[in-house]
Amino acid sequence: MPSNQNRNTGPHKVKLDNWIQAAPFEELLNMEITQASDGKAILSMPFLYEFSQGAGIMHGGAIVALADTALAMAVKSLLPEGTHFGTIGLDVKFLRAMTHGNITATAEINSFVERDLKGVVLVKDSDRNEIMKATADFRVARKQTEGIAQHLEKVIASQTSKN
Repeated sequence: MPSNQNRNTGPHKVKLDNWIQAAPFEELLNMEITQASDGKAILSMPFLYEFSQGAGIMHGGAIVALADTALAMAVKSLLPEGTHFGTIGLDVKFLRAMTHGNITATAEINSFVERDLKGVVLVKDSDRNEIMKATADFRVARKQTEGIAQHLEKVIASQTSKN
């Protein structure tokens, strides 16, 4: 077992070049952001050997990480750059085992109230089989809530006028 005694265990300062970009954890899992706009996001990642659990199927934690990240990117697409927020709830339903290929998570933010946002995500395998679905709640940091509801209302109104 590897020793973590000589490793820096934080806190870490992470500086990303862009607001919507894979962070170090997402890069470690080889996540790719295909789309992130208008409260929707599509991300994918391969099923690598390192993501296997003991029975040889993809570890549920890796699948959940992709789903949560897709939802977070959908949230980011709605919020002003630099807004701090976090997942405060995640209800996951696994539907079938992931055995090979790539998985794709399609996420959408479907409601917000003040500083809380709610979303849904569906994860499918390369054969388009549904692997997992989830609902999630996100909360904007208390110190950044001023104007968030008004900002989101403007974003939603502009999206509605496009359609």
